[in-house]
Amino acid sequence: MRRFSAEYLEHTRRGMWDDGRDALADLDLPSRERVLDVGCGTGELTRVLAAEADAAGDADATVIGVDADRDLLGVAREESDGRIGYLAGDATRLPVADDAVDLAVCQALLINLPAPTAAVRELARVSGDLVAAVEPDNADVRVASTVDAEERLEREAREAYVAGVDTDVALGDRVREAFGAAGLVDVRTRRYVHEKRTEPPYAETALRSAARKASGAGLADHREELVAATSEAAYDDLRGRWREMGREVVDAIGAEEYERVEYVPFDVTVGRVASSG
Repeated sequence: MRRFSAEYLEHTRRGMWDDGRDALADLDLPSRERVLDVGCGTGELTRVLAAEADAAGDADATVIGVDADRDLLGVAREESDGRIGYLAGDATRLPVADDAVDLAVCQALLINLPAPTAAVRELARVSGDLVAAVEPDNADVRVASTVDAEERLEREAREAYVAGVDTDVALGDRVREAFGAAGLVDVRTRRYVHEKRTEPPYAETALRSAARKASGAGLADHREELVAATSEAAYDDLRGRWREMGREVVDAIGAEEYERVEYVPFDVTVGRVASSG
């Protein structure tokens, strides 16, 4: 399984549930009593699930996050108000009994696993009712920017990354195939698009992101995958052009003329454990 830093997760998942939670409607959260968030990372979705259970008037709902990375769990615990429990565990060998929960859910987990169906089977084992996955389609991400070079270079880097990474990061609505292979029934998928907007006044996260573009650090996070899809020389060339673009972004921010929208499509797939009727 691929590993990520807390900073990377904060950047990629930032604000995903701030504008609305309609994408979680098929999880039927008001009726849930025991919820497990698998591959929870720093606990962003875990906290949303707990908040939705509270909003439904079921403050006694049990919500637990599981992740193999103890450092990320430490961040999740710091962000929690104590109502959520966290466990260390692998997504394909969950430290949870059969039928222990009535909803097992994951976000951006299956795209980072070499065998996503094995994880779905494990989610189905621990759930007595519903299994859900919130997974992005990274091949279909689009960027609109006032810095022309940013759109072009983002597309070039994304295509190379998707080709060079060793898991299926463009899984998207094909998650339903893994659900079917795991024996889940009544499988349904809905697509949503999360918009990440950067515009004046700029948040601190936007300033940090621009600085990472100008230094090439953001691209360097994926150096291994980019080199695997192209070559060392091609990566160095891309990084040089990326840094130049980053400096344009920094200058545009200084003039308060920079705007950017990133459109991230993600699919919510829900299936029912067959034995639950």
